[in-house]
Amino acid sequence: MKRIALLFFAVVVCTSISYSQVERIVWIQTTLGDIKIKLYNETPRHRDNFIKLVDEKYYDSILFHRVIKNFMIQGGDPASKHAKPEVRLGEGGPDYTIPAEFNVNLIHKKGALSAARSGDEVNPLQASSGSQFYIVQGKTFTDEELDQTEKRIMNMRMNRYMKAYMTLPENNKLLAEISTSPRPKQDSLLRIIAAKVDSMHKNEPPFKFAPQQREIYKTIGGTPHLDSNYTVFGEVVEGLDVIDKIASVKTGAADRPVDDVRIISMRLIN
Repeated sequence: MKRIALLFFAVVVCTSISYSQVERIVWIQTTLGDIKIKLYNETPRHRDNFIKLVDEKYYDSILFHRVIKNFMIQGGDPASKHAKPEVRLGEGGPDYTIPAEFNVNLIHKKGALSAARSGDEVNPLQASSGSQFYIVQGKTFTDEELDQTEKRIMNMRMNRYMKAYMTLPENNKLLAEISTSPRPKQDSLLRIIAAKVDSMHKNEPPFKFAPQQREIYKTIGGTPHLDSNYTVFGEVVEGLDVIDKIASVKTGAADRPVDDVRIISMRLIN
């Protein structure tokens, strides 16, 4: 009897381990066609939250409320379910956020599923919205453009470090001095702070696209400037043509489609 019990335990454990490694696929039925998305196991918090919302039918009847051609299509605002035409959307969602799960190997290639979020000014830790997401359409890039994007990402990273440094309590006096000083002195103080922050992070490797990532952005396309700034947690495995179709619709104020593009339903298919 003990042997059978141990065998049963082993089967349960093995099943649990293998299940956690299974790639979860979500089927999205929209008014312009169907999309299948694979969720990444490398971003478990985002994966599990998305699965939870899909199981709850949270996304059923929600609009793609923000669409920008050659950039992305965005949805996930529950207020869009019954929104009247021309109403601005994008502020809705559950009363929680998800900690960022940045992974240098998960990039904003065409078809990437990523989490929307509030801006750095109010969200310095870059936590993700509890429900809003976007799917990348993007465009292709040259090597020169990718070189510039790497520099842009490094500059954004340094700006975040600067803001974090300036919010430290011991810098309150310095912050007050900067705000009340004439412009030349402000610039001088900011240069000193920038040098100090740069020194604090001098051992951090610079941001660089891997060769295979460059090739993806040059051939398939995407939105590389969002890498390391927004969490990528899945990708389209079927339906890139539907992404193109949605991204091409006519839009009005705040990039909302003039004719609603609705998610009819979402469900897990494995």
